[in-house]
Parts: sequence; C-alpha cells; structure tokens
Amino acid sequence: MASILSTAEQTAVRDRKGPALPGALDPAFLTCVHCGLCSSACPTYLELGSEADSPRGRIHLMRAVVEGRLEWTPEAVGHIDLCLECRACETACPSGVNYHHLLEQARVELEGKGLRPARTRRLLAWMRDRLFPYRSRLEWAFMPLRLLRAVERLVPQVARLLPAFLRDLAGFVPRLPPAFRWRRLPEENPAQGTERLRVGLLAGCVQSVVYGPVNEATVRVLQRNGCTVAVPRAQGCCGALHQHTGAREKAKAFARRNLDAFEAAGVDVVVANAAGCGSTLKEYGELLADDPAYAGRAAAFAAKVKDVSELLAELPLEAPEGRIQARVAYHDACHLAHGQGVREQPRRVLASIPGIELVDLPEGEVCCGSAGIYNLTEPAMSRRLQQRKVAHVAGSGARIVATGNPGCMMQLEQGARRAGLELQVRHPVELLDEAYRAGEKRTS
Repeated sequence: MASILSTAEQTAVRDRKGPALPGALDPAFLTCVHCGLCSSACPTYLELGSEADSPRGRIHLMRAVVEGRLEWTPEAVGHIDLCLECRACETACPSGVNYHHLLEQARVELEGKGLRPARTRRLLAWMRDRLFPYRSRLEWAFMPLRLLRAVERLVPQVARLLPAFLRDLAGFVPRLPPAFRWRRLPEENPAQGTERLRVGLLAGCVQSVVYGPVNEATVRVLQRNGCTVAVPRAQGCCGALHQHTGAREKAKAFARRNLDAFEAAGVDVVVANAAGCGSTLKEYGELLADDPAYAGRAAAFAAKVKDVSELLAELPLEAPEGRIQARVAYHDACHLAHGQGVREQPRRVLASIPGIELVDLPEGEVCCGSAGIYNLTEPAMSRRLQQRKVAHVAGSGARIVATGNPGCMMQLEQGARRAGLELQVRHPVELLDEAYRAGEKRTS
C-alpha cells in the first residue's frame, strides 16, 4: 500500500505530529487496503448500498480532503455525519484500521469550521452542549416530556395536534416504575460481607435520569458481590457526545473532571453500566495523551475501567437463586461489542439466572440507530435501523430484550411501541438484581 504514495506523502506520514485533519496524512489511511469487508458490517451501507456511505467510501472522502483534492461540500459533510460511529467496521477490518480516530478528527474540523447544516448545529448546541451533560437540567427537561407521554397515552387525539418533533422526543421517554423517585445515590455504599473491591460507579447523565433504576440495581448487585461502591459527587458527563461529534476540547474538560473525582475516591476499579460511557472512559489515555499534567494519570485511569458485566464475570458473581421464567433476547450495544470487545460477559451474567432462555438476534451486532443523539440529528436513518432491529426482536419470540446501554434501551422501547410490540427492555444487571431479590423472598 505504501508504494503508491509519493515521496512527500511518505515523509508526511513519518513526520506526523498531532491530529490528522487538517494536516499531514494520517497513517490510519494507509492501513486500509480497500478490501470492502467493512461494508457488510456498516449499518448505513446495509440500508443504502452507497459506497459513499460505507467506511471505505468515507476513508476515501476524508483522504481526498486532507490531500486537497476535495472541499468540505454539504454533500461530503452529510456522508461523514451519517456515520453512526458504531465501529462495526473495526471489528470486521482484517487490517486493523483505526476508523473512529479518522472520523473523530474529521468531525473536529467540521465542528471548528461550522460546516454542518444549521439544524444540526442548533441541535448540538442545545442537546449536546447545554442539556445532556447536566443532570439537573435533564431532570427538568424530562418532566414535560413525561407529561407528553401521559397525554399521548390517555388522550391520543390531543397528542396528534403536537408537532411531530415533540411527539418523537416524548416517545423516547421510558416509563419509570410507580414507586421510583429521582434521587442521588449515596456516595458510599458498603459491601455486604467481606469487602473484595472498592469500586467507583460512573452514574452517567442519561443513565442517572432516564434509567435511575439501573444504577440502583447496579449498586445492589455489586454490594452483594463484595464490592463497596463509591459514587463521587464531583463526577460529571463522560464526554462521549462531545468526543464523537468533534467538540474534543470540551470532552477533555469532562475527562479531567472525572479523573480528579475518581482519584479522590480512592477506588480499585471504575465501573460503567452504559456502553458508550465505558468506551469513552477507556479512551481517556488517548484523549489526554497530549496533556502533560494528565497523560500518565489518564492512562492509569483508563486501565481501571470495566463494564459492570466484565467485573461481575471476573469476580466471579454469586449465583442467583431466584428464577425469571422468560425468553430473553440479547442486543449487543455497539460500544460494548465493538468499542470494548465485551460480548460474552453480559451473556454469562444472563445465563447465570435460572429460568432464562437466552437467544441471540440476527444481525445482533448491527446498530439499532440510537448512537448518542443520532436519532435526533439523523432521524430518518435512525428510524430505518430501529425498524430493522425491532423486526429481528419480534422474530425471536422474546418478550424481554436485554442490552447494556441507555441509548439502545430508549431506541428499542420506542421502536417496540411504534410496532405495537409488547416488549420489556432491561439492562442485564436489572435482571440479575431481580433474580437475587426473588431468591431472598423465597428463602425468607
């Protein structure tokens, strides 16, 4: 591959320092041998059949921009932002192309130069920058959305008069258990019995507000398995939305805040129960590699991060005694399967629960279309992928689908409602917690 490069290109590769876009040719471009194996794994290519909307096509496009053969036209920007950054192409790639690195560098340029359409810029300014990273704002925002959900359910004629955008937003809001109230987890949650580990839990933004019961179940399960769980008050957003959409400096600021918070908590392991957050935490070493004050600390922190299913599989977990008699389909969240390479551990957690019949889905590692706030910035493609995924769930005969990411959970719940499918969407740790508590009731 390198033999087709000019001498100047090869020099640029050898001397490269800093980001790939704009600037010198990134070595990741040269790793791609144009075999096309990534295309069959790419959700947008599967839907559109367009080379420009495949990973290989986007690599050609980005390289053309770097080499000055192409400008950032609206069409070119559209192809880049239609990518979900699910990283399925990286799993499929025999050459190990670091595709997400190239994509994120391209998006840094799109962000910095304001090249995206006005609607997308407004959505990012409000949803990414002003709303999602801040728990108290999210809580206030979700109150009227929950009211809209209630109106839609009770008086559908009135709901139909609302703008489609508002109805879609309300459709993403799951129904919380009747007894649930928004509350912050205690900072210190002691282990049951002998302490095996001191664990720090990333509470998350969407996870803590939209799926608070998942966090509570995570703490109970970890306590039961000998972990003291610290939930530092000083922690904040992981920075995933900013990292994936090109706001890299803001992502770095969030990373520094979390490093400080978890270091102060003195934990052995940092646990995430949201795939997108965990993947980003594991990349803090790369994100802060050029920060002299944080580079070493960030690498050490990233090495401590585990998905909750990873940690439970390693401990190993206490076998639950309670039964859940159900056929359960497992959906691989992209940033758990492709971003972190965690596939078997969640399945082992689910398989440990008596009564569960675990089934895999066709195209199990194809994105559901959530991808952060992709369902807001690219609603048409998101909905196509949602319908594709829900059709596979319906065909599985399962009435519970388990997945390890809040975005996937919201996307699947909304898709099931749209399809008229009776479906429970649960995090694996919720089902494990339910089995533990069922066992306690049986023995009491």
